[in-house]
Amino acid sequence: MSLQEHRGAIDKLDKKIVALLNERTKHVLEIGAIKLADGEEIYAPHRELSVLDRVCKSNDGPITNDSLRAIYREIMSSALSLEKTMTIAYFGPEATFTHQAAIKKFGSSLNYSPHKTIADVFTEVSKRRADYGVVPVENSTEGMVTHTLDMLVESELKIVSQIVLRIQQCLISNSKAGEIKKIYSHPQPIAQCRQYLQTHLPNAELVETSSTTRAAELAAKEPGTAAIASALAAERYGLEVLEKDIQDSSSNATRFYVLGRQCSPPTGHDRTSLMLSIADKVGALHRALTPFNKYKLNMTRIESRPNKKKAWEYFFFVDCDGHFLDKKLGKALLEIEKECNFLKVLGSYPHGE
Repeated sequence: MSLQEHRGAIDKLDKKIVALLNERTKHVLEIGAIKLADGEEIYAPHRELSVLDRVCKSNDGPITNDSLRAIYREIMSSALSLEKTMTIAYFGPEATFTHQAAIKKFGSSLNYSPHKTIADVFTEVSKRRADYGVVPVENSTEGMVTHTLDMLVESELKIVSQIVLRIQQCLISNSKAGEIKKIYSHPQPIAQCRQYLQTHLPNAELVETSSTTRAAELAAKEPGTAAIASALAAERYGLEVLEKDIQDSSSNATRFYVLGRQCSPPTGHDRTSLMLSIADKVGALHRALTPFNKYKLNMTRIESRPNKKKAWEYFFFVDCDGHFLDKKLGKALLEIEKECNFLKVLGSYPHGE
């Protein structure tokens, strides 16, 4: 085929694709109307995972599965925005990694609402001023985000999904690398990029800021400066990405929780997060955790936090495989509860990523 013939074929295919996308969206809108009439949530993480898995299984290339997921993420985001005006609250200013994680999960067609504190995100969703909230919970190198755990103690919100985002720190600036005399960033990214900075920019002054977004904002205004931030921050503030992946650890990733009001039904590939408090007795924790072994349930994480209302008493946060509605996990929870002063299911959600 000639160049013109290939272009003509693409034009015809584009017309068919647009027609099919609109036909698909009409079905989504009908489903949304049924859900709203029944008082159900529009966003369904279990269905989202099923759709993404199905389209990837039917993919014969040359499009990669990652690209196909990104395309379908935006298709679903567009449909969600037509079903209902949805607002996603997230921690931090625009262009932070939490903002990036929210967009990765929900696409670019919804409304995003930044908030100064993690507590504010919980409040927005609890008071129904936002449909969902996105907060960080764990970094692979820095550990748990304790404020998120503390908020889960009192909140009635549920963890309805999780997002795992690989953290890619970038050196961004409108100056050439040899002209950079000062670098702005939050203390954590500076620590994560220490080796790179010592090797490539040993004489640059390091200035700590309240966020990577603030760092990008300052670098955009001041010649001879740079920021360590995300590619999204570079895009938002009109900066060039001088170098990507400058963090010392290539495996640096952060896990985020999506907060909502209802858990999804089981998918067969789920994770459940629990919070429990035990009596201060010898062997109490061992007895509380024994049912996981008894029912062959994989416990993937356990973290302790002090009870702020009672000295020397602790809450334990546990992640395990399975859904709280699964038969085996249901039996285990009944036995665990007998050994605890307090047990709370924080949420069951698709294991997904």
